[in-house]
Amino acid sequence: MASVPRLKMKYQDSVAGELKEQFSYKSVMQIPRVEKVVVSAGVGEAIQNKKLLDSITSEISLITGQKAMKTKARKSVAAFKVRQGQEIGAKVTLRGTIMWEFLDRLINVALPRVKDFRGVNNKAFDGHGNYSLGITEQIIFPEIDYDKIEKVSGLNVAVITTAKTDQEAKELLAKLGMPFKK
Repeated sequence: MASVPRLKMKYQDSVAGELKEQFSYKSVMQIPRVEKVVVSAGVGEAIQNKKLLDSITSEISLITGQKAMKTKARKSVAAFKVRQGQEIGAKVTLRGTIMWEFLDRLINVALPRVKDFRGVNNKAFDGHGNYSLGITEQIIFPEIDYDKIEKVSGLNVAVITTAKTDQEAKELLAKLGMPFKK
């Protein structure tokens, strides 16, 4: 039997109970929980350099532990020389055990490695209880070998929760250990 991720155990043992008490939910199904995490990267230079897109895709796969898929442009944009259907990015959707493991590594290992880190933006909620985080360099993850990267690039991390409001989602993430700015 596989072991339960550390962050998930923390959620089940303490965070869920604290949230139920704090927001006085009547049912355990009302307690906000993390549904999925989407890690993505847009690679504008992939139009000229296909090797760059392959590099980013493999790095996202390495960071998350799940194979990333290439994303295509939805519509043509002449100013950026992008045609509809061209591969210009990569993304991966994490759920279950892999999601909890990734969140644990992000919060406890990767974010503290950011240069001059003072906490993540506490206003990056979308109004529906989902949180978006921009990471400027993929090299903060210990899985990435600095010598083997093609180009230093950024990542987008979207944490989708079942919370109804931003305040509930912020409390959930704060109790899980997300280092918000004071």
